Order: sequence, then C-alpha cells, then structure tokens
Amino acid sequence: MKMIPSKIRDRKVTMMKGGVAIITLVLALGAGASASDPAPPVKKPDSKQAKHTKARHWFQVGTASWYGRHFQGRTTANGESYNMFALTCAHRSLPMGSWIRVTNLRNHKSIFVRVNDRGPVPENRVVDLSYAAAHAVGIRGIGKVKLEAVRGGDPEMAKELVAQLRIPLLSVAGE
Repeated sequence: MKMIPSKIRDRKVTMMKGGVAIITLVLALGAGASASDPAPPVKKPDSKQAKHTKARHWFQVGTASWYGRHFQGRTTANGESYNMFALTCAHRSLPMGSWIRVTNLRNHKSIFVRVNDRGPVPENRVVDLSYAAAHAVGIRGIGKVKLEAVRGGDPEMAKELVAQLRIPLLSVAGE
C-alpha cells in the first residue's frame, strides 16, 4: 500500500523533527493504546461462552475537513505552531500526541497523523486534517473517512507507521 503520494514525498513534507518523531513513536507503540477502547472485564468462561475474548478496536467513521493557510503559524491546542505541511490533525476527544490512521473511504488511501489540536468546529465533522494530510489521502474539501487509533498490540499498523516515517525499524527498537 502506497501511503504518501510521490508528489508530497518529493516535496519533503515536514512531519516533525527526527528525534521527536522517534520518541513519540516509541511512546505511542510502547505505552499501549491510550486512545483505544479497552476490552470489558473478562469473566471465567462457562460452557456457553466462547473461550477467547477479543479486545475491541477503536475506530470512528465520519466526515473530515482540512485547514491550511489561514491557521499557518498559529498556536495549536498543545502549544506548538500549526504547520499546514505537517501530518497532523484536530480531534475533539483523542489525547494530544495520539497517532491515528486516517483512511479516505472513497479511494482507500490512508495516512498516519498526530493529534495536536482540538476541533473541528462544525459539529457534523469528526476530524480536521492539516493540508498535507488531506492532500495525501485525496480530500480537497470534505470527505468521508475512517479513523483508527494506533495501538501497541497491532504490529501490522506499527510497521505501516514506521514505513511512513522512513525510520529503520532497528533504530526504533533500540537495537
């Protein structure tokens, strides 16, 4: 799966400084899933219950929009300056610094973004993407998306995120 269109990759979209990206990634993958929905308490199975219980996977489907030039350089909710060329987003309730995968449900392109702001303001939208993130998934105005939280127990999603960041897996694992 191609995660970042070549036009954006060639322009070297600035997501974050290298060291901060590695630390944030390690915390997101190692600290567990702060944005995931925890599984309910498991009771001892009886003969009628299944022996294996599955942890629930948090996701959200709804309308996404993007914000760009007008907000460039303004302070976001977590205190950093907004950069329309960074892969970030605004979400109403996910913890600041959470990583989520945004998938455009029309063309199935996806990108990983970091929550660094609160919003969106219109009640009928679930996320505001930075210009670069919206462009990467092919959203020009608004679009229907699926949001999935990056969880520590999901190695496939972690590999995709590491591939997007272009960080060798060994440097993340500390080997």
